[in-house]
Amino acid sequence: MRITVLAGGIGGARFLRGLKAAVGPADEIIVIGNTGDDIHLFGLKVCPDLDTVMYTLGGGIHEEQGWGRADETWSVKEELAAYGVGPSWFGLGDRDFATHIVRTQMLGAGYPLSAVTEALCDRWQPGVRLLPMTDDRVETHVVIEDPEQDGKRRAVHFQEYWVKLHASVPAQAILPVGAETAKPAPGVVEAIAEADVILLPPSNPVVSIGTILAVPGVREALVAAQAPVVGLSPIVGGAPVRGMADKVLEAVGVETTAAAVALHYGSELLDGWLVHTGDESAVAEVEAAGIACRAVPLLMTDLDASAAMARQALELAEQVRA
Repeated sequence: MRITVLAGGIGGARFLRGLKAAVGPADEIIVIGNTGDDIHLFGLKVCPDLDTVMYTLGGGIHEEQGWGRADETWSVKEELAAYGVGPSWFGLGDRDFATHIVRTQMLGAGYPLSAVTEALCDRWQPGVRLLPMTDDRVETHVVIEDPEQDGKRRAVHFQEYWVKLHASVPAQAILPVGAETAKPAPGVVEAIAEADVILLPPSNPVVSIGTILAVPGVREALVAAQAPVVGLSPIVGGAPVRGMADKVLEAVGVETTAAAVALHYGSELLDGWLVHTGDESAVAEVEAAGIACRAVPLLMTDLDASAAMARQALELAEQVRA
């Protein structure tokens, strides 16, 4: 079985770990990773979502945080602060710096991001084929009314909105800057067209999955795909399982409910949708829109729970196919 997964950061990575445990050794998993969170810091290209998937599946993630490296030290960050060099709100550890240095050197030598990602994965052996959604530069920006500038509207990088401001200021709009002229990275469209199953993990539907879908050709490939497309709700009981997805959902006019997110993706894209037990009331609304829906446990409390979620998604895909 060939499984293609569109993934953001922590939620996508933890789901993928469960998916790997749920499938057999002969099954192939291809991951299309979000690069809209990418940012340039200290002269380095940082790809948070790609790295979170790579570290998580390669056994190097900081488990409690869900991002960054395990057994990390912070000497470089402390020295940069001593020099007065920022930003201080985005922390890169010493081990993490090495990844970004290698990536930036390879990009500077002319290698595309897809080739660089493949080279980095040679070190980590994540057990999946990890593809960036595009080799082109795409950055998600958020329009806010800046309280420090008398409410003047301005666009900030998503990382500033998420990490520095903690989404404390209402988002007025979400802008995937550069997406309109970007092209899918090599292998992305093929991974969708040739898949037996396509999964959307419980990643942020606006700034993770939504940014991948903003790259011309990706949504079209999903709509045209012969494989069933099944998603898992990142909303449980009217709130995000993790993070602040409700803030960006509000910016695009979508309610923070499991049913609303499914309808946001739409029946043209989705064939199946899993909601959490306790959100059974969403099932009828989603199915009325032409999307097969089931209520199952969707909390990734441990590897077994994540694997059970993955199996439920694959089972629903088979039911849809039948």
